[in-house]
Amino acid sequence: MKGILWLSKNLSLSIPLFLVLGLAASLTMSTQGLAVFIAPLTLLMIYPMMVGVKPQQLLAPGGNSAQWWAVGINFLCIPLVAYGLGRVFFAEQPALALGLLLAALLPTSGMTISWTGFAKGNVPSAIKMTIIGLLLGSLLTPFYVKFLMGADVPVELGQVFKQIILFIALPFVLAQLTRLWLVKKQGETVFKQRLAPQFPPFSSLGVLGVVFVAMALKGQDLVASPALVVTLILPLLALYAINYVISTVVARKVLDRGDGIALVYGTVMRNLSIALALSMTAFGEAGAQAAVLIALAYIIQVQSAAAYIKLSARLFPEKKSS
Repeated sequence: MKGILWLSKNLSLSIPLFLVLGLAASLTMSTQGLAVFIAPLTLLMIYPMMVGVKPQQLLAPGGNSAQWWAVGINFLCIPLVAYGLGRVFFAEQPALALGLLLAALLPTSGMTISWTGFAKGNVPSAIKMTIIGLLLGSLLTPFYVKFLMGADVPVELGQVFKQIILFIALPFVLAQLTRLWLVKKQGETVFKQRLAPQFPPFSSLGVLGVVFVAMALKGQDLVASPALVVTLILPLLALYAINYVISTVVARKVLDRGDGIALVYGTVMRNLSIALALSMTAFGEAGAQAAVLIALAYIIQVQSAAAYIKLSARLFPEKKSS
């Protein structure tokens, strides 16, 4: 358990480590058989994060302005930015443009809540953003991909919805049943204080497993074309930079400090876990190529989130009590 906790608390180190391990595996052994682990690892990724989520938190009062801004940025602004970047950087590589779009279409994750807490933002607002983002992303992603990429990448709406049910609806139901059972058996206080915190580290284990498999499956392609790494990193850096700027400007101008920090992390933190699983299961060969880009996005996302905590102290100074 100590090892899992360390990996979970040090994702800025553990994700690059598992990418390197995946690359090493790709170069030294046959890795195609690892594809069968994508589904169970994804369930491991999603289920633990949902055990502590209560659907009734959607009805909690307050923070409505932040929620509307988050929906606008997450589902109107950033997907179009990603689509535009894809057209610029990957005009002749629609599979990579698909990866960029998938990364932009699925906002918020458990890390949204964690980073908001680290930066002393409004955690309840971040929780609500996470739930709304997950629900809307699940419903809208198939249609966005079909509308924006359907001419370049074969998109079967039924297959995409099937994967979303498998990777989102199923673990959500199982997680809620687990929470209800534990609360009934141990009580709300014991569950909240002692049991619930033990689940999220296992989610990180799933993330690391999927990152490892994605790199193990496609690592040889990166080694064969080192320039591809630069080609992938540049649009990812542009996407995250634009996202941070838009979210920060809106947060500073229209929201208070707590909601502002929640907005930034509720829009910049993408649900790369689900994006990676979808890319590798619902889009065939195009999705396999897209998966490499999404795997690299983990590094930028985690490192930038950690760096933004230091910036947030300057961008959102706490008011001194008189």
